[in-house]
Amino acid sequence: MNNIIKAINSFLPDEKLISCEPLGNGHINSTFLVSTDKDKYSLQIINTNIFKDVEGLMSNLQLVTHHIRKKASNDGDDPQRATLKFLSAPDGKKYLQLSDRAYRMYKYIDNVITIEKMESPAHFYSAGIAFGNFAQMLSDFDASLLVETIKNFHNTASRYLDFEKAVSDNLSNRADEVESEIEFVRQRRDFMSLFVDKLEKGDLPLRVTHNDTKINNVLFDSKTGEPAAVIDLDTVMPGSYLYDFGDAIRSGATHAAEDEKDLSLVDFDLELYEAFTKGYLSKCGSSLTDVEIEMLPYASIMLTLECGMRFLTDHLNGDTYFKIHRYGHNIDRARTQFKLVKLMEDNLDNMRSIIQKYV
Repeated sequence: MNNIIKAINSFLPDEKLISCEPLGNGHINSTFLVSTDKDKYSLQIINTNIFKDVEGLMSNLQLVTHHIRKKASNDGDDPQRATLKFLSAPDGKKYLQLSDRAYRMYKYIDNVITIEKMESPAHFYSAGIAFGNFAQMLSDFDASLLVETIKNFHNTASRYLDFEKAVSDNLSNRADEVESEIEFVRQRRDFMSLFVDKLEKGDLPLRVTHNDTKINNVLFDSKTGEPAAVIDLDTVMPGSYLYDFGDAIRSGATHAAEDEKDLSLVDFDLELYEAFTKGYLSKCGSSLTDVEIEMLPYASIMLTLECGMRFLTDHLNGDTYFKIHRYGHNIDRARTQFKLVKLMEDNLDNMRSIIQKYV
């Protein structure tokens, strides 16, 4: 706690600390709500086990949030509510290193709420508005200025190589138990490189991507219910809009839990798919290229397949990456994702029709 107080005083040398309380339920960084005699702030301890290049990470955040604030101001919106505003440490950097930990602080955005569990298509439509607006505001930003905070995060072809190595190594001696799941992935090996190849050839433009487009990463105005800002920007990196669209659908267009054991409960809800698509394309549809539009129906399949493959890889490696709460937790997660992949594949024509409806 001494270093937390020291960090607060370093970022806020002219303010009197009133309280410092844990905030939120994030799994990566530790966050605290800081109240002073002048304002409210969020202090975070950056997880340097995952984000090893703190300098690059904070450079990404500073560049992107500055661009969004400028866009919001030009559009007549409140730039202080449009995105996070990071404070400077005494040396001018946007983070502070104390012992073996890195700290950062940003202005707390007041009078907002988050939605942990989506309860209606209207919620998902609003999330689509938020992430579509995020994409639109950064559509003219040079994504090559950003660093990869996590290497090959959505490089599905690279993830497939990791999977095959896990099968070959079989560190957990579980490969014989999951032969059908292994075969499910291998049947789709040629699909894995579809987006990567198009990015390398320049057929898909390099974009600023959020890479964690869950509804609880949207702040909603507590009075109007309208989206205020997109948060949790640590995985903002160069990539493709397809990643953000696909991951949002993966996590939001089903009523099943990610680790649902009863696969009969896993569904793919086209009403939810349409709600997000409508919101997303209403904001950034005009910025999409023809190739991006053509690839959008495949995005949710790709990101769901990648996620399931990662769960299966971790199961084969002995559960060394994802936190588990029971034996077989990762294979349950993988099976849920693979069921969702199959349902999406069966609905590919329906997804195409919905996208064409709102482009």
